[in-house]
Amino acid sequence: MGAGMVEALVAAAAALVSVGAVYAMSAARVVKQYERGVVFRLGRLRPEVRGPGFTMILPFVDRLQKVNMQIVTMPVPGQEGITRDNVTVRVDAVVYFRVTSPAEAVVRVEDYRFAVAQMAQTSLRSIIGKSELDDLLSNREKLNQGLELMIDSPAVEWGVTIDRVEIKDVSLPETMKRSMARQAEADRERRARVINADAELQASKKLAEAAKEMSEQPAALQLRLLQTVVAVAAEKNSTLVLPFPVELLRFLERAQQQLPPAGGADGAGGAQGVNSGQG
Repeated sequence: MGAGMVEALVAAAAALVSVGAVYAMSAARVVKQYERGVVFRLGRLRPEVRGPGFTMILPFVDRLQKVNMQIVTMPVPGQEGITRDNVTVRVDAVVYFRVTSPAEAVVRVEDYRFAVAQMAQTSLRSIIGKSELDDLLSNREKLNQGLELMIDSPAVEWGVTIDRVEIKDVSLPETMKRSMARQAEADRERRARVINADAELQASKKLAEAAKEMSEQPAALQLRLLQTVVAVAAEKNSTLVLPFPVELLRFLERAQQQLPPAGGADGAGGAQGVNSGQG
C-alpha cells in the first residue's frame, strides 16, 4: 500500500513537471535585437513594449506580436503623369522608412507597409503634376524634400518615420528625347559660333596692333617676309611661294601718279620749236 502511494506521488510529480515544462515552453518568447514585442492581453494592448531578449507571456491569454524596427527600403512603382508644362513622363522612386512606435504601427493601421506604399504612389503623382520637366531632371533634391514631407505627414500618426525619399529615374517619350537632343545640339553650335567670333575679334585686334607696329618700322615688314620664306622653304617642296608686299605696290602706284605724262612733254616741246621757227 505504501509502495503504490509512492509510485502515485512520483507519477503525479512527473506529470506536474511535464505540465510545467509545457507551460514554460508555451509562455517563453525570444525577441531579436532589431525587433520589439507588442503584447495584447485578452485583446487589450499592454502599455509596456517588450525589448530584445527572453520574455514570458501568459499562454492562451497574451498574444505577442513582433515589429521590425529596421529601416525598410521600399521601391515605388513608376507613376505616369503630366507635368505643369504639359509633358508626359514616367517617374519611379524609392522610400526609406522605419517604425518608431511599435504600438501605434500595430494598432492605428492595418498594414503600415501597404499604407506607406500607397501614400508614396499618390504623393509621387501629385509631385509630378506640380513640377515642371526641368525640375524633375535637374532639381531633384527639392522635389525629394517635398515628397518626403508629403509622405511623412500621415505616416507620423502610424508610428512610422520617413528617413529619405529619392527619385530614381524619369522616363521621357522618344519624341521629347529627340527634341531635347536637337535643342542641346543647337545650343552647342550657337556657343561654338560665339566663341569663334570672339576669337576672330581678338585676332583682328592683335593683327591691327601688329600692322601698326610694322608701319612705323618698314624693316619689320621685310623681316616678316623673310620669316615667311624660311617657313615655306622648311617644308621641302619644289614650289616656293613668295608673297609680295601690298605696301610696295602702293608705293609704285603713288610714284607713277607723281610722274608727268611722257607724250604731253614731247608735244609741248615740239610746239615750242615750231613757234620759235615761225618767229
